[in-house]
Amino acid sequence: MNRAIILLRHVHIHPLLWIVIALAIATGYFLEVCLLLAIIFIHEMGHAAAASFFSWRIKKITLLPFGGVAEMDEHGNRPLKEETIVVVAGPLQHVWMVAAAYVLFTVHLIPEDLCKLFINYNVMIFVFNLFPVWPLDGGKLVFLLLSLKNSFPSAHRLTLMISFVSLFMFSIIILLAAPSHINVWVVIAFLFFSLYHEWKQRRFIFMRFLLERYYGKKSGLQALKPIQANEQDLLIHVLEKFQRGCKHPIIVEAGGKETGTLDENELLHAYFTEKRLTDKISDLLFLY
Repeated sequence: MNRAIILLRHVHIHPLLWIVIALAIATGYFLEVCLLLAIIFIHEMGHAAAASFFSWRIKKITLLPFGGVAEMDEHGNRPLKEETIVVVAGPLQHVWMVAAAYVLFTVHLIPEDLCKLFINYNVMIFVFNLFPVWPLDGGKLVFLLLSLKNSFPSAHRLTLMISFVSLFMFSIIILLAAPSHINVWVVIAFLFFSLYHEWKQRRFIFMRFLLERYYGKKSGLQALKPIQANEQDLLIHVLEKFQRGCKHPIIVEAGGKETGTLDENELLHAYFTEKRLTDKISDLLFLY
């Protein structure tokens, strides 16, 4: 109960949402808006409940005029399995909501039209959220999948590129099939803006990932994945090879022969604490 109360305290309603609710009352669509908000709220609480179970730091849960977002103060250093569960926990809420609506209809507790509307909204939000577009759940799953084989900056960059292409194709489909749906165009515009902002911030996001890896909470045992580096490689170029879910011993080579090893924390310490921003790996090898 205490955990549920804590989660509810993180819920914020965007000011524009109040305007949407007022317009819904004025135009006779209050029931429809209430259903959508209830579905979105439960979806986001699914994310938040899973995150709380793994003791993630939850910043806030915001209900927007066209969706919702659960913001976590985590920066890509939680186990991939944990993050997958947190991402999937949102869409999974639609399964039990649809089942509950059908049961209530079969026992004649809700009318057929309300049941169909509720189920249609659930299916619509479920399908839309799984589009491979960041920051939708589908885009986050793409990021997690790419993170299995790619470094953090590479996986992040590829995710955003896939998202841009997917959203552009979706926009073309809407333009041909339903060009007058203003609500859909508002959502598309919001997603394009979110992608543009994420792209502009990608270097900062990578630095935040490294900072959290160095200063943040250390997760459990991670798979060892050595990184081979030449003595002449810059420190930052080796850091750009860091991958989520892996612990990296650094194998330093020169002329095809191993000349030493470094721990990843030595690289992070040199970069963030000692501010050795332009050093080569050979400089650290002789230092440590």
